[in-house]
Amino acid sequence: MKVLKDILFGVSLQSVSGSTHIQIRDITFDSRKVIKDALFVAVKGTTHDGHTHINDAIQNGATAILCEEIPSILQKDITYVSCINARRALATVAKHWYDNPSAELKLVGVTGTNGKTSVATMAYQLFYHMGYTTGLLSTVEIRIGEKVLPSTHTTPDALTTNKILRQMVDDGVTHCFMEVSSHGIDQDRIADIQFSGGVFTNLSHDHLDYHKDFKSYRDTKKIFFDTLPKDAFALSNADDKNGAFMLQNTIARKYFFGMRSIADFHVKVQENSFSGMLLKLQHDEVWTPLVGTFNAANFVSVYAIGVLLEMDKTELLPVLSTLKGAAGRFQAVATAPVTAIVDYAHTPDALSQVLETIDTLRTRNEKLITVVGCGGNRDKAKRPLMAKIAVEKSDLTIFTSDNPRNENPEEIISDMLKGVSMEVNHKHLTVVDRAQAIKTACTMSQDKDIVLVVGKGHETYQEQNGIRLPFDDAAELKQHLQTKK
Repeated sequence: MKVLKDILFGVSLQSVSGSTHIQIRDITFDSRKVIKDALFVAVKGTTHDGHTHINDAIQNGATAILCEEIPSILQKDITYVSCINARRALATVAKHWYDNPSAELKLVGVTGTNGKTSVATMAYQLFYHMGYTTGLLSTVEIRIGEKVLPSTHTTPDALTTNKILRQMVDDGVTHCFMEVSSHGIDQDRIADIQFSGGVFTNLSHDHLDYHKDFKSYRDTKKIFFDTLPKDAFALSNADDKNGAFMLQNTIARKYFFGMRSIADFHVKVQENSFSGMLLKLQHDEVWTPLVGTFNAANFVSVYAIGVLLEMDKTELLPVLSTLKGAAGRFQAVATAPVTAIVDYAHTPDALSQVLETIDTLRTRNEKLITVVGCGGNRDKAKRPLMAKIAVEKSDLTIFTSDNPRNENPEEIISDMLKGVSMEVNHKHLTVVDRAQAIKTACTMSQDKDIVLVVGKGHETYQEQNGIRLPFDDAAELKQHLQTKK
C-alpha cells in the first residue's frame, strides 16, 4: 500500500476534493478490476471514456478517483483529484506505484515501422547468451529471463509496463529490450519510463487510420528520441530518409548504422541465400542464418546495441552469428520440395522488402506464389498499394482474408484490387477463406516453387467479428505441404 499523495507526485493537478493522505491498495483504469481502497484513473480512450465508469469504480471499492473532469455530484468519503491529462497521469502514478523500475536496469526501446520485433528479439538473444539476465517486451512475447509470458500489445499500457519491469528487476534482470509503437508513444504508455537507449529501424506507410497522415506518424515516432536523457544513446538508420530527422533534437548520444550510407556501424552483404548471409560487419566477416538485406540492417543494429552497452566486440561476434529471427519473420516452414515462408509483413514497404529478398535468391526456374490479405478496421490506404506490389513481384497472387475484425473480408479484398490493373488479371485470384487460400497455394505449387504467406506471421489466431479463432499460417502450410507429398 502507498499513500495517495506520494503516488500523485509529479502529476499536473487542477483540483482536489477530499484527503490525499489515504492509503491506496491498488491502481487501475478498468472499473471492472477495482478492488477495495483502489485508485481508479478515468482515462479517455479512443472508444471508451473512463469518466462514465467512475460510479461503477466507487461501487466496486475505489476510494480515490483521478480524472480530468470531477463529477458534478460527489460521493461521501471519496477523494476526487482532477488533472490535465489522465492518461499521462496514469504513467506517473504507475512509475511511483512500482518504485520506478526502469531506473534500475538498462532499458532499450526499439521503434520504427518494420523490424522492431526482430531487433528487440535478437538483442534479447544476444545478451541472454552472453550470460546476462535479460528481459523482452515484444509483439510476439514477453520474456523475463527464461520465463515466457503472452503478449497482447506491441507496447502495453503504462501500468502493465511498469508492473512487468518491476517483476524483471525483482527477478534480477539487468538489461531489457522493448518495442515502442507509435500508439504507445502517442498514448503516453512510455511516459516517465527511463530509457538507456533508443533505436530507429525505418519508417514507411502504416497506421494512418490512427495518425491520419504520414507527417503525424513520423513526428510521433520522433517524440521518443526527443525525450531520451543525455546519458542514453540514440541509434538510427542512416539509410532511411527519416533517420537523421529522428535524432535532430535529441540530447542523447547520436549514432547511425547503415549499409549504403556512411555510418558509425556499417554492414555489407557479401553472400546471400535461403540458408543465410555472409556479412562484412565493420572489418569482420560474420555468417548469419538470417536471410535478406532487411535482416542485415537488423543485424548491424543489434551489433551496435551490444557495443553501445559496452560489450566486448570480440566476444559478441561469435554469439551474433548464432542469433535467430523472431517467430513469423521470414520464417522458413519448409525448404523441400517446396520452399514455404511465413512473414508478418503487413505494410507495403515490408511486403516489398520480403518479395525483393526472394527475388534476389530465386533462380527463375520456379514460381513464386504469394498469399496476402489486409486487416480490417485498419489503414485502408495501404490496401491497393500492397495488392499492386504483390502482383508485380509474384508469379501468382492469391488474395484472401487476414484479420477481418468487424469488416466484410470481401470488401477488404475489393479495396485491395483497386490497386491492380486489368492487364494482370491472369496473375491473381481470390480465395476469401484463408485456410482454403493456403491450401490452394500449396496444391498449385510444384517442386522447387516458393509459397509465401504474409500478414499474420507469428499470430496463432484469426480475428473475426470480435472473436479470435485459432489459426496458424505455419501450421496450415505444414499440413497442406505434408498432404501434397
